[in-house]
Amino acid sequence: MKMIPIAGTDLTASNIVLGCMRIKGMSLQDTETLIRTSMEEGVNFFDHADIYGGGECETHFSKAIGMNANLREKMIIQSKCGIRGGYFDFSKEHILASVDGILGRLNTDYLDILLLHRPDALVEPEEVAEAFDSLQASGKVRHFGVSNHSPLQIELLKKFVKQPIVANQLQFSIAHTPLVDSGIALNMNIDQSVNRDGGILDYSRLHDITVQAWSPFQQGFFKGPFLGDLENYKELNEYIDTLAAKYDVTNTAIAVAWITRHPANIQVVLGTTNVGRLKDSCKGSDIPLTRQEWYGIYKAAGNMVP
Repeated sequence: MKMIPIAGTDLTASNIVLGCMRIKGMSLQDTETLIRTSMEEGVNFFDHADIYGGGECETHFSKAIGMNANLREKMIIQSKCGIRGGYFDFSKEHILASVDGILGRLNTDYLDILLLHRPDALVEPEEVAEAFDSLQASGKVRHFGVSNHSPLQIELLKKFVKQPIVANQLQFSIAHTPLVDSGIALNMNIDQSVNRDGGILDYSRLHDITVQAWSPFQQGFFKGPFLGDLENYKELNEYIDTLAAKYDVTNTAIAVAWITRHPANIQVVLGTTNVGRLKDSCKGSDIPLTRQEWYGIYKAAGNMVP
């Protein structure tokens, strides 16, 4: 398992993250097996959000592993807040209340990282700054970040927030590549050249913000997995299978490796509840894909390399 430093923190994290969005429907025993297997594979980073299962995923997580101080110190735990029923809320009152709820459900005294989930168009960054100061001073949250934010949205927060923004969780997969498309096809009159995210990947590298890739196996916005989809991604699947045979891993590992190969040290957030798939994915943590192979996967997914 490749371990990476999270800039702006004292944390050293696995580049594979266990996302806990779907664990609510699992038995406590199966959930414990999933968590402990991930730790045996070298994963030390666990991602939550207060909306996952209406908060029940956090409760389920802590119950399944019997959260205690000794176990807690072996984990990096991250959660997110700001999404409410049909709207977003970055008010100081909501952030503080959300963190108290998160900590109670996870049965822990602190979060390693708190992310603001999806951008609140009505954000008052002065309130966010006050909330972050309070959470840091109380020891409830050690580090702060965002999710699905653009460079200018981050800059607006940074004008008032004194803590480093250490992470940004963004959708990224072989079949969803806006993070790299416009840079590869710069200054060309094609759809691939359209800058859809303000250059957030380059911005993150320039400002030492760790990118966390969610939905690493999805095509588009929840249109289903691209692995095994021979109707829409036949060439891609055939090429991935060739590489899987070369590296003696599964196609899942290659899909993960395409993300982890990027020099930005991107973390891959897995949402799987399947232990076998988890193990396969972890094998993609540090596969040394060549540049030719990385670009070959990109082209096989239907993208153009000038």
